[in-house]
Amino acid sequence: MPETTAATRRYSYLGPAGTFTEAALRQVPEAAGQEWQPVANIGEALNDVVTGFSDAAMIAIENSIDGGVAVAQDALATIPDLRIVGEYLVPVRFVLVARPGTRLEDISVIAAHPVAYGQCRAWLDDQLPRHRHLPTTSNVQAAADLFGDAGVDAAIAPPGIEQHYDVRVLAEGIAENPDAVTRFVLVSRTGPVGQPSGADKTSLIVELPEDRAGTLLELLEQFATRGVNLTLLASRPIGDRMGRYRFVIDAEGHVLDERVADALLGVKRFSPKVVFLGSYPRADRVAATTYDVHDDDRFREARDWLRGIISGVSDDA
Repeated sequence: MPETTAATRRYSYLGPAGTFTEAALRQVPEAAGQEWQPVANIGEALNDVVTGFSDAAMIAIENSIDGGVAVAQDALATIPDLRIVGEYLVPVRFVLVARPGTRLEDISVIAAHPVAYGQCRAWLDDQLPRHRHLPTTSNVQAAADLFGDAGVDAAIAPPGIEQHYDVRVLAEGIAENPDAVTRFVLVSRTGPVGQPSGADKTSLIVELPEDRAGTLLELLEQFATRGVNLTLLASRPIGDRMGRYRFVIDAEGHVLDERVADALLGVKRFSPKVVFLGSYPRADRVAATTYDVHDDDRFREARDWLRGIISGVSDDA
């Protein structure tokens, strides 16, 4: 596969053009004017990064309604040398579209991405109780399927899809929750960690050392005792046998924050396998709430105090 030149960067994203993933990529200032590579799935996007075909990939990782994107979480847990370098939020809206001339009462088969279909199911059951769902790989691909030979009558697609395809919008705002948001992350190859922005998030994936009562509590205590709040705690099966899980964790703060660094050291001592996914600016720019006892200076003062005891200079409190 060809490498990108120094002058041009390539970004892979779930295509075709018009997807929510593309909308997330449009939020990346440095991606403007660069080469964008549409791909068919998350695995292909991350493989582009691993092989060097692309410099970074934009992938969906969490939805406010459906929770974590399992295929993304599992891929990040098992593919080495990847780092999350940015986070982006995209409001999720859906419209029902069809070929020109199609009426609502003519619809029998509806193409839709499974997540989109789940969020619009209530409206569909009310308006089209006899419909049949045909799953697609993306919300834009659903509209493209209207012009194929799969017998699709209508599609659930993002607003603005009529700019890409000759379709008629039959209904707007069909999602059950108007406040739905999808969280996307920009993933690149492993590199130096960026400096804290003041409103950051640190992501990692952790396996428990053994299956016994209280082990998960011990993991969580690594963060709690350092005053590190978690914004995400999700479990995913490891897959080697029943009952074995890894935990996807998002923590407030940056790995260069003393409290977060100390927590990660505790996690690493505790767990046989820790995958550090990155420290990066939060999309909502909300700074972590900390208390004086967990301030960076307190951690430094404690280390200096211990060094003084060891060196015999001072043992004063």
